[in-house]
Amino acid sequence: IFSGKIRCGECGSCFGAKVWHSTDKYRRTIYRCNNKYDGQKCQTPHVMEEEIKTAFVTAFNRLVTEREEIIANAQLVRQTLCDTTALTEEKAKLQQELAVLVEMTEKTVMQNARIAQNQEEYQRHYDGLVAQYDAAKARFDEVTETISAKEAQSERLAVFINKLKAQTDPVAEFDSQLWASMVECVIVSVDKGLAVVFRDGTEVRM
Repeated sequence: IFSGKIRCGECGSCFGAKVWHSTDKYRRTIYRCNNKYDGQKCQTPHVMEEEIKTAFVTAFNRLVTEREEIIANAQLVRQTLCDTTALTEEKAKLQQELAVLVEMTEKTVMQNARIAQNQEEYQRHYDGLVAQYDAAKARFDEVTETISAKEAQSERLAVFINKLKAQTDPVAEFDSQLWASMVECVIVSVDKGLAVVFRDGTEVRM
Protein backbone atom coordinates (compact mmCIF):
# COMPACT_ATOMS: atom_id res chain seq x y z
CA ILE A 1 0.00 0.00 0.00
CA PHE A 2 3.00 2.31 0.41
CA SER A 3 4.53 1.45 -2.97
CA GLY A 4 5.32 4.57 -5.01
CA LYS A 5 3.96 6.96 -2.37
CA ILE A 6 7.04 7.48 -0.21
CA ARG A 7 9.53 9.82 -1.85
CA CYS A 8 13.01 11.03 -1.09
CA GLY A 9 13.25 14.70 -0.19
CA GLU A 10 16.84 14.79 -1.46
CA CYS A 11 16.70 13.16 -4.92
CA GLY A 12 12.97 12.71 -5.53
CA SER A 13 13.13 8.95 -6.03
CA CYS A 14 10.66 6.54 -4.49
CA PHE A 15 11.42 4.56 -1.37
CA GLY A 16 11.46 0.78 -1.58
CA ALA A 17 10.46 -1.73 1.08
CA LYS A 18 13.17 -3.76 2.82
CA VAL A 19 12.61 -6.48 5.40
CA TRP A 20 14.89 -6.62 8.42
CA HIS A 21 15.29 -9.82 10.47
CA SER A 22 13.07 -11.68 8.03
CA THR A 23 13.50 -15.03 9.77
CA ASP A 24 13.15 -14.14 13.45
CA LYS A 25 10.78 -12.45 15.88
CA TYR A 26 12.35 -9.02 15.26
CA ARG A 27 11.12 -9.00 11.67
CA ARG A 28 10.02 -5.54 10.51
CA THR A 29 9.55 -3.64 7.27
CA ILE A 30 11.48 -0.46 6.63
CA TYR A 31 11.48 1.89 3.65
CA ARG A 32 14.55 3.59 2.22
CA CYS A 33 15.44 5.58 -0.88
CA ASN A 34 16.12 3.35 -3.87
CA ASN A 35 19.22 5.47 -4.52
CA LYS A 36 20.54 4.97 -0.99
CA TYR A 37 23.40 2.74 -2.10
CA ASP A 38 23.45 3.55 -5.80
CA GLY A 39 25.47 6.20 -7.59
CA GLN A 40 23.83 9.16 -5.84
CA LYS A 41 24.00 7.60 -2.35
CA CYS A 42 21.28 9.76 -0.82
CA GLN A 43 21.68 10.76 2.81
CA THR A 44 17.96 10.44 3.51
CA PRO A 45 17.45 7.95 6.37
CA HIS A 46 15.14 4.98 6.26
CA VAL A 47 11.71 5.08 7.90
CA MET A 48 9.75 2.36 9.66
CA GLU A 49 6.34 1.29 8.44
CA GLU A 50 4.83 2.28 11.78
CA GLU A 51 6.33 5.76 11.50
CA ILE A 52 4.57 6.26 8.17
CA LYS A 53 1.27 5.05 9.59
CA THR A 54 1.56 7.30 12.63
CA ALA A 55 2.44 10.30 10.45
CA PHE A 56 -0.60 9.68 8.28
CA VAL A 57 -2.99 9.42 11.24
CA THR A 58 -1.61 12.64 12.76
CA ALA A 59 -1.72 14.52 9.45
CA PHE A 60 -5.19 13.29 8.54
CA ASN A 61 -6.59 14.31 11.91
CA ARG A 62 -5.23 17.82 11.35
CA LEU A 63 -7.20 17.87 8.11
CA VAL A 64 -10.35 16.84 9.95
CA THR A 65 -10.04 19.80 12.33
CA GLU A 66 -10.01 22.18 9.33
CA ARG A 67 -12.25 20.12 7.07
CA GLU A 68 -14.71 22.84 6.03
CA GLU A 69 -12.00 25.17 4.75
CA ILE A 70 -10.05 22.35 3.09
CA ILE A 71 -13.17 20.99 1.38
CA ALA A 72 -14.04 24.47 0.06
CA ASN A 73 -10.50 24.93 -1.30
CA ALA A 74 -10.49 21.46 -2.88
CA GLN A 75 -13.83 22.16 -4.58
CA LEU A 76 -12.44 25.41 -5.97
CA VAL A 77 -9.33 23.63 -7.27
CA ARG A 78 -11.52 20.98 -8.89
CA GLN A 79 -13.73 23.56 -10.59
CA THR A 80 -10.85 25.64 -11.95
CA LEU A 81 -7.78 23.47 -12.54
CA CYS A 82 -9.77 20.42 -13.67
CA ASP A 83 -12.09 22.22 -16.08
CA THR A 84 -11.79 20.73 -19.58
CA THR A 85 -14.40 22.82 -21.43
CA ALA A 86 -11.96 24.82 -23.56
CA LEU A 87 -9.76 21.79 -24.22
CA THR A 88 -12.74 19.68 -25.29
CA GLU A 89 -13.77 22.38 -27.77
CA GLU A 90 -10.22 22.58 -29.11
CA LYS A 91 -10.10 18.79 -29.46
CA ALA A 92 -13.30 18.79 -31.54
CA LYS A 93 -11.89 21.48 -33.84
CA LEU A 94 -8.63 19.58 -34.22
CA GLN A 95 -10.56 16.42 -35.13
CA GLN A 96 -12.33 18.32 -37.88
CA GLU A 97 -9.05 19.83 -39.08
CA LEU A 98 -7.41 16.41 -39.21
CA ALA A 99 -10.30 14.97 -41.20
CA VAL A 100 -10.09 17.85 -43.72
CA LEU A 101 -6.32 17.44 -44.07
CA VAL A 102 -6.66 13.70 -44.67
CA GLU A 103 -9.26 14.35 -47.36
CA MET A 104 -7.12 17.05 -48.99
CA THR A 105 -4.06 14.78 -48.99
CA GLU A 106 -5.98 11.90 -50.54
CA LYS A 107 -7.38 14.18 -53.25
CA THR A 108 -3.90 15.55 -53.96
CA VAL A 109 -2.47 12.04 -54.38
CA MET A 110 -5.36 10.90 -56.57
CA GLN A 111 -5.13 14.00 -58.74
CA ASN A 112 -1.43 13.47 -59.23
CA ALA A 113 -2.08 9.90 -60.31
CA ARG A 114 -4.66 11.02 -62.92
CA ILE A 115 -3.27 14.28 -64.24
CA ALA A 116 0.28 15.04 -65.38
CA GLN A 117 1.70 17.91 -63.35
CA ASN A 118 4.94 19.39 -62.14
CA GLN A 119 6.24 16.86 -59.63
CA GLU A 120 8.27 19.38 -57.68
CA GLU A 121 5.18 21.52 -57.10
CA TYR A 122 3.17 18.42 -56.25
CA GLN A 123 5.78 17.28 -53.73
CA ARG A 124 5.91 20.71 -52.08
CA HIS A 125 2.12 20.78 -51.79
CA TYR A 126 2.00 17.21 -50.49
CA ASP A 127 4.79 17.84 -47.95
CA GLY A 128 2.99 20.97 -46.77
CA LEU A 129 -0.21 19.02 -46.13
CA VAL A 130 1.72 16.30 -44.28
CA ALA A 131 3.46 18.92 -42.13
CA GLN A 132 0.11 20.52 -41.27
CA TYR A 133 -1.34 17.12 -40.40
CA ASP A 134 1.63 16.19 -38.21
CA ALA A 135 1.42 19.48 -36.31
CA ALA A 136 -2.34 19.16 -35.80
CA LYS A 137 -2.01 15.52 -34.74
CA ALA A 138 0.73 16.37 -32.23
CA ARG A 139 -1.48 19.06 -30.71
CA PHE A 140 -4.50 16.72 -30.77
CA ASP A 141 -2.54 14.07 -28.84
CA GLU A 142 -1.31 16.70 -26.37
CA VAL A 143 -4.82 18.01 -25.75
CA THR A 144 -6.23 14.49 -25.39
CA GLU A 145 -3.55 13.62 -22.83
CA THR A 146 -4.16 16.84 -20.89
CA ILE A 147 -7.92 16.19 -20.80
CA SER A 148 -7.33 12.67 -19.48
CA ALA A 149 -4.97 13.98 -16.80
CA LYS A 150 -7.44 16.65 -15.69
CA GLU A 151 -10.31 14.16 -15.60
CA ALA A 152 -8.22 11.78 -13.49
CA GLN A 153 -7.26 14.62 -11.14
CA SER A 154 -10.91 15.66 -10.90
CA GLU A 155 -11.91 12.11 -9.97
CA ARG A 156 -9.19 11.88 -7.30
CA LEU A 157 -10.27 15.22 -5.83
CA ALA A 158 -13.92 14.14 -5.82
CA VAL A 159 -13.00 11.05 -3.80
CA PHE A 160 -10.85 13.19 -1.48
CA ILE A 161 -13.70 15.66 -0.90
CA ASN A 162 -16.30 12.96 -0.28
CA LYS A 163 -14.05 11.08 2.14
CA LEU A 164 -13.30 14.24 4.10
CA LYS A 165 -16.99 15.21 4.18
CA ALA A 166 -17.83 11.82 5.65
CA GLN A 167 -15.05 11.97 8.27
CA THR A 168 -16.43 14.19 11.04
CA ASP A 169 -14.28 12.71 13.81
CA PRO A 170 -10.53 12.04 14.09
CA VAL A 171 -9.31 8.53 13.32
CA ALA A 172 -7.75 6.45 16.07
CA GLU A 173 -5.67 4.14 13.90
CA PHE A 174 -4.25 3.69 10.43
CA ASP A 175 -6.82 3.02 7.69
CA SER A 176 -5.42 1.63 4.44
CA GLN A 177 -8.46 2.75 2.41
CA LEU A 178 -8.17 6.31 3.69
CA TRP A 179 -4.46 6.24 2.93
CA ALA A 180 -5.04 5.08 -0.65
CA SER A 181 -7.73 7.64 -1.43
CA MET A 182 -6.38 10.68 0.44
CA VAL A 183 -2.59 10.68 0.16
CA GLU A 184 -0.59 11.80 -2.87
CA CYS A 185 2.78 11.03 -1.26
CA VAL A 186 4.92 11.24 1.86
CA ILE A 187 8.21 13.11 1.49
CA VAL A 188 11.09 12.07 3.74
CA SER A 189 13.74 14.71 4.40
CA VAL A 190 17.39 14.24 5.33
CA ASP A 191 16.63 15.05 8.98
CA LYS A 192 13.95 12.29 8.89
CA GLY A 193 11.15 14.82 8.92
CA LEU A 194 8.00 13.58 7.18
CA ALA A 195 5.66 15.69 5.06
CA VAL A 196 2.32 14.12 4.19
CA VAL A 197 1.00 15.57 0.91
CA PHE A 198 -2.71 15.04 0.34
CA ARG A 199 -4.59 14.80 -2.95
CA ASP A 200 -5.65 18.45 -2.84
CA GLY A 201 -2.08 19.64 -2.40
CA THR A 202 -2.31 20.23 1.35
CA GLU A 203 1.02 19.42 2.98
CA VAL A 204 1.31 18.54 6.66
CA ARG A 205 4.82 18.41 8.11
CA MET A 206 5.73 16.30 11.08
